[in-house]
Amino acid sequence: MALVLLAAVCLAADKPVSDDYITDMVRIKLASDQVVKGGGLKVEVKDGVVTLSGVVDQSNQKDKAAKIARKVKGVKQVINNIEIKKHG
Repeated sequence: MALVLLAAVCLAADKPVSDDYITDMVRIKLASDQVVKGGGLKVEVKDGVVTLSGVVDQSNQKDKAAKIARKVKGVKQVINNIEIKKHG
């Protein structure tokens, strides 16, 4: 029984990660990040390519959002279309 379970886990590990999984994980990580505070950012994923959009206050938030997205399992590329809010 344990061998069957182990084999199933190993096979599942080789399976490509779904776009839905990537979307959920990127959103969760952005929303929980203290710098990005990315609950309002839009995340779209197609074939492992993540497109980020929305508006942030500072350039470091934009950069950090892309860095966070790249670290999610299954992400092949990040397109960062986040804009920085113009103050004034």
